[in-house]
Amino acid sequence: MKSVPPSAASPVSPGHEDRDLLADFTTDRRVLLLCLLAVPIGAIAALVAKMLLWLIAVFTNGAFFFRFSAAPVILAGQTLGWWGVLVPAVGGVAIGLMARYGSEKIRGHGIPEALEAILLGRSLIDPKVAILKPVSSAISIGTGGPFGAEGPIIMTGGAFGSLFAQLFHLTSAERKTLLVAGAAAGMAAVFATPVAATLLAVELLLFEWKPRSFIPVAAAAIVAAVVRVPLLGAGPMFPVALHAELGSRVLGGALFVGVCTGLFSGLLTALVYACEDAFAKLPVHWMWWPAIGGLLVGCGGLIDPRVLGVGYETIHSLIRGEILGATLVGLIVAKGLVWAIALGSGTSGGVLAPLLMLGGGLGALLSQWIGVGDPGLWAVVGMAAIMGGTMRSPLTGIVFLLELTRDLSVLPALFVGTVAALCVTVLLLRRSILTEKLARRGQHITREYSVDLFTLIRVGEVMDRNPPIVSAETTVAELGAQLAQPGAAVARRQATLIERDGKLAGIVTRGDLLRAQRTEDPNTMTVARAGTTEPVTVFADETLDAAMNKMLERGIARLPVVAREDSRKIVGYLGRAEILAARLRGREEEQHREKGPLLARKRPRT
Repeated sequence: MKSVPPSAASPVSPGHEDRDLLADFTTDRRVLLLCLLAVPIGAIAALVAKMLLWLIAVFTNGAFFFRFSAAPVILAGQTLGWWGVLVPAVGGVAIGLMARYGSEKIRGHGIPEALEAILLGRSLIDPKVAILKPVSSAISIGTGGPFGAEGPIIMTGGAFGSLFAQLFHLTSAERKTLLVAGAAAGMAAVFATPVAATLLAVELLLFEWKPRSFIPVAAAAIVAAVVRVPLLGAGPMFPVALHAELGSRVLGGALFVGVCTGLFSGLLTALVYACEDAFAKLPVHWMWWPAIGGLLVGCGGLIDPRVLGVGYETIHSLIRGEILGATLVGLIVAKGLVWAIALGSGTSGGVLAPLLMLGGGLGALLSQWIGVGDPGLWAVVGMAAIMGGTMRSPLTGIVFLLELTRDLSVLPALFVGTVAALCVTVLLLRRSILTEKLARRGQHITREYSVDLFTLIRVGEVMDRNPPIVSAETTVAELGAQLAQPGAAVARRQATLIERDGKLAGIVTRGDLLRAQRTEDPNTMTVARAGTTEPVTVFADETLDAAMNKMLERGIARLPVVAREDSRKIVGYLGRAEILAARLRGREEEQHREKGPLLARKRPRT
């Protein structure tokens, strides 16, 4: 297979027809239909978010205080006693039973399951998941599980989006858009962060950048944020006193926090999966793992009750700079351990709130060595950085903290810290805490967005300009004899072009020749009769993507290339080898190192 350098062919310009068809995006008017469908999905997701938070409060009141109430409960500062050790274990038993006899997909924090449904399940989610996931998560968190509500609501909102989409005549790609719209709307409803929720969809869930998907997802997130106001209230979730404009010294501190947070992200990821591996070695059915993990979580609650439950008040305290010293160290260690154990046990709960607490705690702890800014500032930077590092969603982390606090003055520090954390984690870890789960199930995904090489390269740049051609009057026997000769030009290809009077008359493949030899006399039968007289053609100025679509639609592997001014004038041949050569060209551009062009220039002699 030959490699095609970028300069192998002179540039070709697209024809008039192509110029009319080509556009920046492939979006059409069906995006308006998807937006209309996204509106009720956003409203439903907000209602589901309200229901989930209500259930968490009900289960928390019932499990720890033996009362039926939906009033918010803060476990920090409560004296739970030994009953507090048993409650998470009881919740673990309930979740194990629901997972085994209901749906195993309720295990974990929900985002890997959403990714799996998007990439491998044609965006189809079992209706049982839409019911069991919020209930199991409410039980888990309400009985002391060290999780937040965002992971479950992402999975639940996505499930309702998928179910709603299944009521209509849509493609799998359109159904994916509505699934992600439900997931983003759920996050927007819980945290009042529609922009960050939309960015999370782009960075983590959609695996594409298309207005066809972005616009409906944004619409659902906006609707959810609006519907949230009468249900859960308006304003930022964690309002703080605004910082003054920060100086350049703060950026150095942000770099320090970002690097440390990136290292901490790697440690947390390794700890979670070490716990998962440890549970897998236990001589008991996985149904009992959440109960065993619950006992350990309950023991952590004896050390510090703030590690139990969603911990939103603790996160707010970190942002306000109210937790310091040894208390802060104990919180980080206890929360990190119980969260890793609980998540490794396969119980139901989210990762975002625990990461905010851990990142905020680390940032506040590091503030004593920075010498500028207050602990609350560095807690905010640590929260954004840990999202960027652990979840590999830097833009989401930055905008998320801005929407949670409404403190725009911290934007430069957030940007530096988050980018630094991302840099550390992508160099240290091959996969994030989310994609590692899929990798352990045998599925590898890449989250890099790039331009499709085949939409940039024209057929004329890679085609064979000396295609094998025979006259239409050539017999099958004569062509067979030519193919048998070593080094013959026609033997280079699996197909041969047919011409008559210097014009394209058809194409004949080796399969055509074999079939012809079995049915008629090869000495009298011409290649024109044996082959295809109306072949599918392609122009030299068409993209490889368009050419490959023609091949796929018609089930063929080779195309004659003809002139646009004369559709019967042969100018080349396009087969699999040329397409693969174009692919190799892309690899070479990524991997081949060459001396800098400026350095390679010869200096003039003096």
